[in-house]
Amino acid sequence: MAHEIVDGSSMQRALTRITYEIIEQNKGVENLVFVGIKTRGVYLAQRLAKRLNQLENVKVPVGALDITLYRDDRHIPDHHKEPTVKTSSLDVDITDKHVILVDDVLFTGRTVRAALDALMDMGRPQRISLAVLVDRGHRELPIRPDFVGKNIPTAMNETVHVAVEEYDGHEDITIEHHE
Repeated sequence: MAHEIVDGSSMQRALTRITYEIIEQNKGVENLVFVGIKTRGVYLAQRLAKRLNQLENVKVPVGALDITLYRDDRHIPDHHKEPTVKTSSLDVDITDKHVILVDDVLFTGRTVRAALDALMDMGRPQRISLAVLVDRGHRELPIRPDFVGKNIPTAMNETVHVAVEEYDGHEDITIEHHE
């Protein structure tokens, strides 16, 4: 059974804090592009862009990235279904931009590594930063977020779920314990 560890209003505060950190670290917001990793990272990226617009009156472009094809663990055989082929399209040019990659949960780092590969196939950013709502630890790759909403230490037999209103119909962060 999952239990709530962060409610919706705390999630909003964490995203607002990330937005302020982005403004401070970049000494402004020119040349920024948010790229959300599907699915929930896209909604979080849109929220960060909206909050940035409220604070700085600047519209930051938001792209969506589907990294399914880039996962290094997708070769694990599953004889019951065909692999789905998805393509990524960014409606925004990332060349020479500061791309802030946005995801809901950072765990092993493999999703982020796949996203970096996908981004490099689409352009040559000047810089890439990583913003995550939850960092749960247990990295398998040397990947470290630049902006973190919440650090939530977890056990390997736990799963962190982020729910966003736009996709799930409610907002919270829960942990589910598996035997």
